[in-house]
Order: sequence, then C-alpha cells, then structure tokens
Amino acid sequence: MTQQNVVVSDTKPRIKRAVSVAQKPVTVPGRYIQYSYPRSRRVLKNLEINGEQRINSWVDSMRASSPTHAKSTLSLAEEQYTSWILRHPSALDMFEQIVDASQGKQIVMFLDYDGTLSPIVNDPDCAYMSDSMRKTVRNLARCFPTSIVTGRCIEKVYNFVQLAELYYAGSHGMDIKGPSKSFKFNKDKKSEEVLFQPASELLPLIAEVYQELVEKTKSTVGARVENNKFCASVHFRCVDEKKWSELAQQVRSVLKEYPKLRLTQGRKVLEVRPTIKWDKGKALEFLLQSLGFANSSDVFPIYIGDDKTDEDAFKKLIDRGQGLGILVSKFPKETSASYSLQEPNEASIISLFHRLLHHHS
Repeated sequence: MTQQNVVVSDTKPRIKRAVSVAQKPVTVPGRYIQYSYPRSRRVLKNLEINGEQRINSWVDSMRASSPTHAKSTLSLAEEQYTSWILRHPSALDMFEQIVDASQGKQIVMFLDYDGTLSPIVNDPDCAYMSDSMRKTVRNLARCFPTSIVTGRCIEKVYNFVQLAELYYAGSHGMDIKGPSKSFKFNKDKKSEEVLFQPASELLPLIAEVYQELVEKTKSTVGARVENNKFCASVHFRCVDEKKWSELAQQVRSVLKEYPKLRLTQGRKVLEVRPTIKWDKGKALEFLLQSLGFANSSDVFPIYIGDDKTDEDAFKKLIDRGQGLGILVSKFPKETSASYSLQEPNEASIISLFHRLLHHHS
C-alpha cells in the first residue's frame, strides 16, 4: 500500500523508532503523528459510565477473573473446564498443527507483558522479567519480528524488558516505537525512524485526570493509580474486595467531566483511555502493515496474552483469517483465542518459544 509521510521524533534516543504510518493520519505541527477521531457520537457513548449497572458489570467481571474465585468455580464445574480446554487446547500439545499452519510463512510474534512475559504481582512496579525469559525473547527476535503490546507506557515496559531489538506498542497501542537499529524484517528499508501516537493531543488531559484519580482514590486502602502516559490505570489488586464497588464509583465520578476519555476494565484494573477507535488489535494491524505484510498471504501472526484487553488482538486475527491467538490462563474464561497455555506461564511460554526457535533453525 502507499506509504504516508511521517513526522520524525528525536526524543528518547535509546529506543529509536522504525515504523511507518499505514493509515493516513492528520499531521500537526511538532513531532508527533495525530489521529483524527469522531467526537459527538463518542461523547454520547461515554455517558454509559454514569450507569450503576456499568459499575456492577466491571466489578463482577473482575471478581470472575480472580484466581481464588476461579478455583472455587472450577471445583464445582470440572466438566465446564474440560469442555473449555477442548475448545482452547494447549499450544504445546497442538504444536505440530501450529507448525503445519505456519509452513512457508513468515511468523510475526506479538506478546503481552504482564501475566505473559512476567508474573502478575501486587505491586505493578515490581513485575520483573526473568533473565531466562529475556534471553529467550532476545533469541526469538533474531528469528521473527517481535513486538511487545502492553497497557503499560513504553518507558516502563522497556525498563523491564531491556531489549532494543523489539517493537514496542505501549498504552494499548497508542504509543508505538520500533527497534533501535535497522531491522532486517522491515521490508521498507528507506522508512524513517518515527513515533506513532494517535492521541497525542490528549496527553495533557490524561495527565490531569491521573492527578485527580490519585487525589480521589487516596482514601481507599490499597488503591494504586498508575500513569501509563496515554492511559491511567487504577489497580484493585490490593484493595479489599468489599471496597471494589466504592472504588469504581470514585473512578467513575472523575470521568464524568471528561467526555474525551472512557473507562475500560481489565484484570483487577480500571483504565482511563482516549475515546478513539484504537486498541491492541489496531496496534497489531498497524505493525503488520508497517512491516510490509498488510496484504500478504505469506504471514503468520501469533499473539500471546492473558488479559481481557488482549481479546481485541485475538479478534483481529480472526478477522484477518491469519495466524492464531494464545490465551495464558489456568482457568476457563470467554476468549477468542485458538489455544491456551497454563500458568505458571514462564515455563510453558519459554517451552513454546524454544520449540518455535528449534523448528525455525
């Protein structure tokens, strides 16, 4: 497809940018590429956050994703789990089928971070990646184009991963940066090193909301607000479950005054995001296009993730009719992923990576 002009950024030189714009954005003065999004309809849709039913839905969903809740459910419904694992079998058990499906095609890897490459921990600042996982991902990137697609801001996840040869899509894909050196998989050798930020004009607004959320939730013991640059995350993990509804109400009350922002629910977290049509699935598609695989039938994307936000990427693969999604979960949950990997995730994921590397060599 025809490449569009891009705007070069020289910030954060240690993580250089090497992706080219695949969809026509509206460029503005300055360093960033900006995304044009509809306003009026989004404002009306955002009024949903005022509903009590919406809050209850978020809280119930977070309870359902709790491991302790899942264990209780599983003990009462083993048949349900058996049915689920038949529909989403282990990627390790089905490895030969994955190899057959990817035969003669370029594998492209997309990896969530928290709960996939690192364990889920109470303190989000301590979600460290193991040395063995880092080494394995580095080897993976030498064979396949590899991207980290995460809700974290790029700076935080890069400090955890510390691999300059990867693509990074932070804030659920609203901040995309390429490897720090010429990447052999990028078919457009002349592409400039760029930064893609589809909602850059909302950065001051998100920073303002972050401060308000910190102030509003400080009375709730265990509540933690994380600034992920293009989104603000309110963590429920260390909050007494009886206080979850109260905390959700606090978050909702802040968002009432910001129609350009919306709330989404993840694994024991509520996240404030811009009201634009952008998510991890869009980020996956953007990266494939940037790598030159927009209309290629010879590409095989693999996306591995554990959270509700990863479902957008799983669905995108189904829409494309290419590749497969792998859900990291020990417990049955609704998913569009084809396969699963059980927790603890590190051993199973490293094993899958090693098999892919061995087959490729």
